[in-house]
Amino acid sequence: MRSQKIEEKIRELKEKENAIILAHNYQRPEVQLIADYLGDSLDLARRSAKVDCKLIVFAGVKFMAEMAAILNPERTVLMPDLTAGCPLAEQLSAQAVREAKQRHPNAAVVLYVNTLAEAKAEADVCCTSANAAQIVNALDEDEVLFGPDHNLAWYTQRRSNKHVVPLPERGYCYVHRMFQAADIARLKEEYPDAEVLVHPECDPEVQKLAGHICSTSQMMTRAKASHAKRFIIGTEIGMVERLRREFPDKEFIPALETAICEDMKKHTLEKIYLTLRDRKNIVRVPPRIAGRARAAIERMLELSGRAARD
Repeated sequence: MRSQKIEEKIRELKEKENAIILAHNYQRPEVQLIADYLGDSLDLARRSAKVDCKLIVFAGVKFMAEMAAILNPERTVLMPDLTAGCPLAEQLSAQAVREAKQRHPNAAVVLYVNTLAEAKAEADVCCTSANAAQIVNALDEDEVLFGPDHNLAWYTQRRSNKHVVPLPERGYCYVHRMFQAADIARLKEEYPDAEVLVHPECDPEVQKLAGHICSTSQMMTRAKASHAKRFIIGTEIGMVERLRREFPDKEFIPALETAICEDMKKHTLEKIYLTLRDRKNIVRVPPRIAGRARAAIERMLELSGRAARD
């Protein structure tokens, strides 16, 4: 089916079924373009909490679609490819969180949204890469269990007076682990006028070379606000494609051309069309888990919203 024809069919089905498509910044360009809303994890969590529709089609990875389902128990959430998971999220089980809570009974539990629903159900509050330090600093507890990304925990610790304990000890995103300090240093030398923007899931040595450490939506904000005309981007390649499309007068250099999240790329226009047509690939979270996880997600939204108002 030709791209233009399938796009038309998707739009027709969206209107007929009263559906909305949410997509992460790491999606394929054609999926980004068909989305009603495109953003990072925090953006999409906020949007999914406010949608007015019957169906949500979520082009992201499993934990993101789970969040939409948790925040919208009265709506149907569909995922074009149910096998699109997150290896980082799978590194932290609910049992591991429970065991850590027993070892640290006075600690708050802050879990990155890049966790599965059953782990979120054990958390006091969730966070994203955009608001991790803000969330941790808003808590009363002096000690914080933080998982599953070790590099984001390191980033958060540097911006907090709390004692941040990584959980697990060395959790990582395989895509952001690809970036090497030597490559960033070489690009900075080659493009001395470029601003360096990297994601906080990158290794500390990479973060130290950056001008700004940003979530993907913060990269959008920085690219728009900056007077720089050239940027070196240290995150998944899909974000570079979006930046190039939305700021055509600026140059965006990927820190690594092969930084590709294979799971994010599993969604295609054809899969979106078939999912809408057949109402298949429903994302379900057991109610006993959803209720507890919802409390942690909603607390994140409340704390991040409060800070924005202040």
